[in-house]
Amino acid sequence: MTEKENEDRIDAEIEEKEKERRSKNMISEGVQGAEIVEEMEKAYIDYAMSVIVQRALPSVEDGLKPVHRRILHTMNLLGLDPSKPTIKSARIVGDAMGKFHPHGNIAIYDALVRMAQDFSLRYPLIHGQGNFGSLDGDSAAADRYTEAKLSKIASALLEDIDKDTVKMMPNYDNSLKEPETLPGKLPNLLLNGATGIAVGMATNIPPHNLNELCDAIMAYIDNPEVTIDDLIQIVKGPDFPTGGFALGPGIAEMYKTGKGKIVMRARTSEEEKKGKEYIIVTEIPYMVNKADLVKDIARLATEKKLTDIADIWDESAKGKIRIVIELKKSVDSKYTLNKLYKLTNMQTNFDANILALVGKQPRILNLKDVVSEYVKYRRLIVTNRSKFELRKAEDRLEIVVGLLIALKHIDEIVDFIKKCKSTAEAHEGLMKKWNLTDRQAKAVLETRLQQLTSLEHGKLKDEESKLKEAIDYLRRVLDSDKEVLKIIRKEVGEVRKDYGDERRTRIIKKLEELSEEDLIEKKDVVVMLTSSGYIKRVDVKTYREQHRGGAGVIGAGLKEEDFVMKMITCSTHDNLLFFTSRGRVYWLKANDVPSAERQSKGRAIANLLNLRDEKIANVMAITNFDSGYLIFATKLGIVKKLPTKDLANPRSTGVRIMNLPMDGSDEIINVTRIEDKQEVLLVTKDGQAIRFNSDDVRSMGRASYGVIGVDLGKGDAVVSLMAIPKDGKTTVLTLTQEGYGKRSDIEDYRLTSRAGKGVINIKTDKTGDVVASVSVNDKDSVILTTNQGIVIRISMKELRVMGRATQGVRIVKLKEKDKVVDVVKVPIADDISEKGTLSEFVNDK
Repeated sequence: MTEKENEDRIDAEIEEKEKERRSKNMISEGVQGAEIVEEMEKAYIDYAMSVIVQRALPSVEDGLKPVHRRILHTMNLLGLDPSKPTIKSARIVGDAMGKFHPHGNIAIYDALVRMAQDFSLRYPLIHGQGNFGSLDGDSAAADRYTEAKLSKIASALLEDIDKDTVKMMPNYDNSLKEPETLPGKLPNLLLNGATGIAVGMATNIPPHNLNELCDAIMAYIDNPEVTIDDLIQIVKGPDFPTGGFALGPGIAEMYKTGKGKIVMRARTSEEEKKGKEYIIVTEIPYMVNKADLVKDIARLATEKKLTDIADIWDESAKGKIRIVIELKKSVDSKYTLNKLYKLTNMQTNFDANILALVGKQPRILNLKDVVSEYVKYRRLIVTNRSKFELRKAEDRLEIVVGLLIALKHIDEIVDFIKKCKSTAEAHEGLMKKWNLTDRQAKAVLETRLQQLTSLEHGKLKDEESKLKEAIDYLRRVLDSDKEVLKIIRKEVGEVRKDYGDERRTRIIKKLEELSEEDLIEKKDVVVMLTSSGYIKRVDVKTYREQHRGGAGVIGAGLKEEDFVMKMITCSTHDNLLFFTSRGRVYWLKANDVPSAERQSKGRAIANLLNLRDEKIANVMAITNFDSGYLIFATKLGIVKKLPTKDLANPRSTGVRIMNLPMDGSDEIINVTRIEDKQEVLLVTKDGQAIRFNSDDVRSMGRASYGVIGVDLGKGDAVVSLMAIPKDGKTTVLTLTQEGYGKRSDIEDYRLTSRAGKGVINIKTDKTGDVVASVSVNDKDSVILTTNQGIVIRISMKELRVMGRATQGVRIVKLKEKDKVVDVVKVPIADDISEKGTLSEFVNDK
């Protein structure tokens, strides 16, 4: 073999060994990787179970998490019962941490503090002395400054713990024993509730009223087949320590399924002092920070989101809540309250999830499950206690019987004991000669001389009799489940009597979701739109009625070249449809139109609508889109009928509703709402009018143009479209530019087919062109507006009905170069007046 061949062989062997080594490493790494995955899975599961069982979730038996249970057990061992003085919280925390809960003093003290806060627990388990925090979010003082002891009601949780009633387990270092659960005479799981976040699950249980829970438990004991619906009639709902209102279908859902959303609201009242109105908040939702609530309301008022609030301050003192909200003048507190509920924590949700450990297994429970588990656990506690008391009674009876035997043979026994050389000899002799047991003989030897009197003999006989009765009773209890349940029912009744109190939270079964209308005060307003594109909203009461021929009042502070183009009356709950001259429509809530004073010019509509270089041709108020049609009229006499429902879905960019000529020769001048078989009247600027049935116009889609409505003369144009009431009982009010107007009976306008020339409506030789016509009756008022911003309101009682071919009478005195540009009807129906919305319309005539 050559030297080169030898080198190649050596290189090949080295490479083969390297491959083998890498292969072994990969296998080893794979094994190690698999071991790591298994270890991580096991460690995570162990951690998750530890959090679930040992930290985050309460036990259904006593309603406590381990930290709370250990604190109460520590305090019980320290003898801190309600009759004893308080001791430093630091001492309690130190004992609990050193003996049972080695997880840090901060966690222990935080839990202790919460159990002492009457705004956190419905029935506090600890009586605290010192600063234990407040509803304003103030922290408790350090544990070295505060003191604590068990509250009276906590004794019901711990009662009989020294009678072998509960299972004891080793503490963390096996040096002591601690209870797995407390005896739990108190139905604490629902009573005080619980909140905790575990791994992959969470619990959120609201507190309840003790009287109702006890009644439900007794009802279940009386009839184990009781339904959840029956129990819901007893347990009305949560009872939060801070009171307030609880409402919504989520309450019943929580009791039936273990989960449900509960709506909580603050309790308020209204006060009036020196002409000012106030909303007084006396109770707030559970777990809401009072100071933050006041700050939020003040901030929203400053940001103009709560415009009805003038001021707010906190007058709370001595544990009683009193937040004062001052309202501005003429404000309806109902809508202010609705806004407070919608925008602040005066209304919050409690997402209930009744998750608890049942036999160390997490489980979602309904109301009956919780009650049945309580009874099941108390059956075990009563049974264990009865066994313990039976053993004690039997042991004591054995001693008493031995002492009675000794007293019967006292002289002989004394002589015998004197002769005995030792205690052991005396003990053995007593057992043999008088048939005493080991414990009886020991008791006789330990008896003092003062117990040899006849008085003591009588006491022992009485004790023997009572012990035999107790033993018989305890044996009956242990032999009968019915007797155990009878004891449980009796004890529940005692708990109710000793600690029960009145409900704090008022339950409202029906929940009405706050709609947008609930946040807006419903009132009649005037919406005014100018030719320059300014819009404003003014309370309709601003314009008082005047006599025919009056001078009017200033309706808007306009620029010299601007004039009021359109003015409509509507409710703040209505939708406003803005129809452009080019056949598009835009939506806006009437309440979203900026409110302004009568003299102000308003706000540019371009800031409110997403217009595309278009002018507003008309504005229409509409309450609902469920039925009926809209009929359009254009300047050139074209009419179109469109189903109202086609405009039910608002879009910020608007939609096209009429396919007008691209050359701009035609434009929409009016829109009105009609029903089937309703008649309409078209009025032209030259004083012509045509009346026809709207059914002559077929319903069309949004993309169509329309059909001819009136045959116009040269230079004439349509200025108004009017829907005639179906009963036909109305008059037509026609207004001209020069301030003239008249009322004519609708029957003077004969019914024809569409596309005709119509009849004479008004003579315009001296009055100027027709501005508009509206349908009115004697109860109506109208508001006229001029291009210089003058507004006058006139009652129709002041205008007599006259023939349609006349020129009418002067309605308003106009200044030089001033012209009437619009007229709008203000209905004063009897039913509306009774509601008070327009009760102040007719004044200062």
